[in-house]
Amino acid sequence: MNRSAPIVLPPTAGATTAEQPWPVRMLTAKLTEYVAKAPALWVEGQVVQLTRRPGQGTCYLTLRDTDVDLSFSVTLAARVLDALPAPLTDGAHVVVHARPQLFPRRGSLSLAADDLRPVGVGELLARIEQLRQLLAAEGLFAADRKHPLPFLPRVVGLVCGRASAAERDVVENARRRWPAVRFDIRAVAVQGPTAVTEVVEALRALDVEPEVDVIVVARGGGSLEDLLPFSNEALLRAVAGCRTPVVSAIGHEVDAPLLDLVADLRASTPTDAGRRIVPDIAEELAAVNQARRRTAAALRARLDREASGLAGLRARPVLADPHRMLVAHTDQIAALRDRARSALRGALTRAVDGVGHLRERVAALSPAATLARGYAIVATEDGSVVRDPADVPAGDLLRLRLAGGDLAAWAEGPWADGPWNESDDADTPDQPTDTPADDPDDQEEELP
Repeated sequence: MNRSAPIVLPPTAGATTAEQPWPVRMLTAKLTEYVAKAPALWVEGQVVQLTRRPGQGTCYLTLRDTDVDLSFSVTLAARVLDALPAPLTDGAHVVVHARPQLFPRRGSLSLAADDLRPVGVGELLARIEQLRQLLAAEGLFAADRKHPLPFLPRVVGLVCGRASAAERDVVENARRRWPAVRFDIRAVAVQGPTAVTEVVEALRALDVEPEVDVIVVARGGGSLEDLLPFSNEALLRAVAGCRTPVVSAIGHEVDAPLLDLVADLRASTPTDAGRRIVPDIAEELAAVNQARRRTAAALRARLDREASGLAGLRARPVLADPHRMLVAHTDQIAALRDRARSALRGALTRAVDGVGHLRERVAALSPAATLARGYAIVATEDGSVVRDPADVPAGDLLRLRLAGGDLAAWAEGPWADGPWNESDDADTPDQPTDTPADDPDDQEEELP
């Protein structure tokens, strides 16, 4: 082959030969042009790998055929996923509206989707998720509106299928724990078009029964479609309006109908519901016995403490020999009594001495004592005491009161004019009959 001559490529793929092949770039260009002419189409498959990076506007997923081992890469705008009523997860069954596209650099074929819709189970899950968000916004799932279950219900209302295994599981497990428990069983359809209506009617009938203290809605496991009645809005609102506590026991542990969120208590299975609605009689008896033992032990310990305290009190000296305290007080009282007697005798002696002194002072101050010392009281005829000689005219009759009696005398005038002379002064008293005024012990008192 002459490499210097210009290369003329075949115009079509059928015209290529070993001597005149197409380069890879030309094949890629031809395929890209051909694929771009393909119309957009709806493709159904299962999402097996979803990649969404924060901040990016494009998401990547792998769409797999559920019947054969075949998959296709799909690119999708993030806003399409955000518009879905429920988050898209791996395993969801979807249909996408996409157009094939070829990446020339890698030579790989993928789908560029502009719409995605869940179908089958995915669509049901999306509807359930949308209802869940609506009821959650209304507060039907709030914990503060849920009723606590009674410790020991008088009657348990049971809504279940006719002759179902769920009924047997609830009843047998409950009676195994508390043999005396009573049930009011309402057998209804738990799947199909009439299930919601029958379950709601049974709930309302049990809710008005005065002896029914708790209601159990039970059903065995099943597919998502079989459990759809227990995510129905009418049934959920009926459960939320019940005054009696409602226990949801639907399906198995992995099943999660919306009834579990509205009910006052979720039981993982009907068997679990039978265990949770009544107490275990063996556990309660064991708790009672343990409480009795603890009470008896506490009482014995209290009695031992009180007995020990009482023994300690009795061992104290004041209680061991009570008379010891009385003896000390008896001695004190005797000493105080002796002191009181001595004080009284001393006070009486001092009082007697004081009375004697007062008697002597009174006797010394009395006119009679003055008269006994030789003094006399001179009084006129009308009884007036004479204090000044000038007060008595000559010739008046005077009364002289002496210690031994009274004398009558006539006034002759002042002493200088009397019949006696000064030579007789030695034989006469030093003072006249009047009581000296300067002697306090000889003060005269006016006699009546």
